[in-house]
Amino acid sequence: MAYNGAAYCGWQTQPGLPTVQETLEQALSTLLRQKIAVVGCGRTDTGVHASDYYAHFDVEEQEVDTTQLTFKLNSFLPQDIAVFGITAVAANAHARFDATARTYQYHVSDHRLPFRQGLYSRIYFEPDIERMNEAAAVLMQYEDFTSFAKLHTQVKTNICHLSHAQWTREGDEWVFTIRSNRFLRNMVRSVTGTLLDVGRGKLSIDGLRQIIECKDRCAAGVSMPPQGLFLCKVEYPETTIK
Repeated sequence: MAYNGAAYCGWQTQPGLPTVQETLEQALSTLLRQKIAVVGCGRTDTGVHASDYYAHFDVEEQEVDTTQLTFKLNSFLPQDIAVFGITAVAANAHARFDATARTYQYHVSDHRLPFRQGLYSRIYFEPDIERMNEAAAVLMQYEDFTSFAKLHTQVKTNICHLSHAQWTREGDEWVFTIRSNRFLRNMVRSVTGTLLDVGRGKLSIDGLRQIIECKDRCAAGVSMPPQGLFLCKVEYPETTIK
């Protein structure tokens, strides 16, 4: 599935607030005539988008035509959420814990882009992409990303194994793509903000190393706004499919 996160307070259900999870659960519960709980592959924050998202749910034994269910589900959902397909999976399959890697992209531009409103963040300088890629390569040399993690979250470790981090130019936008086995809360947005500090000459490569090694969130750059962030790929082992 995919969704534009602009109208939602993130994926996870929150009392009295619009969320993607609650919207999906209500539609499925209506169609299947039983209470359906949906488990997502990750918890995107308020305003963050997903172009490749997976979720699982259990259903009481019954014959389910997944093609018809997909069609009907999309007719129940708002236009900013799209389900591309539903398939049976192994009984112990888990959308979140079975994922082996996730890829995010962050989009920025120093141009005003009327047809991309809400899908990128505006910056007011032309960044040095070579320097930012030099800095991105430095990220790959570390595993502890405490300096880029949201404070006071309940996680057991701040260790992440990055396998890709690179800036590219796509039309009028600069796009940062980062892949890892896992990500910390707010990590991609704070990493992006810090790399942009390098790109504008505000931070040196050695300064970036110092930020990472001090393991202090207050040392890192500003966290970028949510609208430029996309969860764009989630990977699973083949054995997940039934």
